[in-house]
Amino acid sequence: MALTGIEIFKLLPKTNCKECGEPTCLAFAMKLAAGKADLSACPYVSEEAKAKLSEASTPPIMPVTIGVGDRVLKIGGETVMFRHEKRFDNPPGLAILISDSMADSEIAGRLEKFNSLQYERIGLTLRADLVAVKADSGDGAKFAAVAGKVKQNTDGGIILMSTDPNVLAEGLKVCADRKPLLYAATEENLDKVAELAKGSPCPVAVKASNVEKLAELTAKLTEAGVKDIVIDSGSRTVRQAFDDQIIIRSAALAKKFRPLGFPTIVFPCEMTDDPMKEAVIASIFVAKYGGIIVLSDFQGESLFPLLVERLNIYTDPQRPLATTEGIYPIGEPKEDSPVLITSNFSLTYFIVSGEIESSRVPTWLLVKDTEGLSVVTAWAAGKFVADVIAPFVKKCGIADKVKHHKLVIPGNAAAESGGLEEELPGWEILVGPREGANIPAYLKTWKP
Repeated sequence: MALTGIEIFKLLPKTNCKECGEPTCLAFAMKLAAGKADLSACPYVSEEAKAKLSEASTPPIMPVTIGVGDRVLKIGGETVMFRHEKRFDNPPGLAILISDSMADSEIAGRLEKFNSLQYERIGLTLRADLVAVKADSGDGAKFAAVAGKVKQNTDGGIILMSTDPNVLAEGLKVCADRKPLLYAATEENLDKVAELAKGSPCPVAVKASNVEKLAELTAKLTEAGVKDIVIDSGSRTVRQAFDDQIIIRSAALAKKFRPLGFPTIVFPCEMTDDPMKEAVIASIFVAKYGGIIVLSDFQGESLFPLLVERLNIYTDPQRPLATTEGIYPIGEPKEDSPVLITSNFSLTYFIVSGEIESSRVPTWLLVKDTEGLSVVTAWAAGKFVADVIAPFVKKCGIADKVKHHKLVIPGNAAAESGGLEEELPGWEILVGPREGANIPAYLKTWKP
């Protein structure tokens, strides 16, 4: 049973040193009990207290990693039911399904889609994460050959799918170094799959016929020494699978029920034969609360909206996406090219840079760190004003790249033009458009 905040507080040093980031030890204890803080943040907690607090400091939903290197996927680790309470931390992984009974050409085609369907959005690369290899043939050698082909031709994570531990073992031999997810341990094969996982070690997915049975199986797997677990309630209808996701999440978070405190895997690919309906079902589980979502195939027109939905839901609403401060040359600008400045809110940057590109006028774009705020918000907060902008312009090095001294500021910051002329002697401050859409026409009139 998880400890209450008061019980945790009694085990803390009670120094109120604030080094954990909280004003008091009691506040830290309450966050620890809610799963919103890490015990390691307290530098003075005793070893005895650490042992007693280990359960309370464990996330209510255990984090699980699949894969290695740059493409490692982390799921789970969530601490809230709703995004507005804090944030969702680890986006779900999207997987494409490949059967070892498919023709080589179809396998190659799906791997090509997995590799090629990726999109740039506000400075991020959006793409799928996993390839699920299903042993429909029941032949271990054939399964291993397809798993090897996936490993050789992709850098994503791998899910090995079979209820036969011997077949899983064959697939594991060729890609154990990629730390695949073993799917699935069931009531019939639990012990053998647990042995496979402990020998790897790889995370294991547990499949049951209902949530109650699922809790029994995860408890047995945990007792066997396997900690990295992903759970599948076995439901293959949208309504029941949706209900199961809510039940699992609320049991783990609200009731601190450890046997269900693991990320989930869902299979829209087994809930319909209609590709577009499958995408709609997948969109449900991006929001509520799939850890891995397995699709039968990828199509750009359905994958892209899912990736954008995932990005939007898993972007921390309290920390806007921001572009790195600096000088951004657009279109090979020269020493007589215009110099514009904007804030580092990513959406602002990509709108402004996109309009500059469409104008076909080579331009130097200065991006000032405004802590991810838009121009208007940053100006109102005192983060995009003359005495902040001027030191950046002086230090960034733009004066060495142009022979003129003309700086174009956003129209929404026009009130800073006078202050900037005082702060930047020798510079002419020009007021540009208020709207990004008017930038191309404005740049056409540029004269150095």
